[in-house]
Amino acid sequence: MRLALSARHLFDADSTPAEVYANLARRTRQPLRSARAVCAALTIPAAEADRRLDECYDALLANPRPGSEADTGELLEALGIFDIPKQLDDRELAIVDLFLTAIDALGGIRAGHQHGLARWFTTGNLTTAYLSLTAARPLARTGDPVRYWAALIQAGELLLAQPSPDPRLTYALTQCRLNATRATR
Repeated sequence: MRLALSARHLFDADSTPAEVYANLARRTRQPLRSARAVCAALTIPAAEADRRLDECYDALLANPRPGSEADTGELLEALGIFDIPKQLDDRELAIVDLFLTAIDALGGIRAGHQHGLARWFTTGNLTTAYLSLTAARPLARTGDPVRYWAALIQAGELLLAQPSPDPRLTYALTQCRLNATRATR
C-alpha cells in the first residue's frame, strides 16, 4: 500500500504512468509490484489490473534488465495497462455496438488499429475511435461498404447529439455520407 501512495504522490507531481512505473521499478527492483502500485494509484480495480498484468508478465516483467525501467513503463502505457476504464452510458454503449458492426464490415483490420480502438473503447474516447474508423476503408474483397458506412453514419449522429460535440465530427459524418452514397452506386 505504501508503494501505491508513492505512486499517487508522483502523479500529483504531474508524472505520467510510464514515469511513475519507471521511478518505482528503479527504486524497488520489483517490476510487477511497481506496475500494480501504478494501477492502484490510478484506481484501476485490482482484478482488472491483475488480468492486464498477467497478459504481459512473461514478456515485460518476469526478467527485467537493469536500466530498462523507462522503456518498460512506456511499453506498459502503450499496451493500455494503465488505461483508466470509463463506465459507458447507454448511448455510448450503442455507439460502441455500431463501431463493432463497422469493424465487422471492414472485412479485416490491422492488429495495431484493433488495439487502439479497444483502448479508446475502454477509456471512453469514442470521438477518436470514430475519427479513426472514418479514415479507414472496407477491404475490396471481404468488406461490406454499405453496412460499414451505414454503421458509421448512425454512430456519428449519436456522437453529434452529445453536448458540445467535437467540431471534427461534422466533417467526418459528411464524408461518411458521401462514401455511403458512392458505395450504393
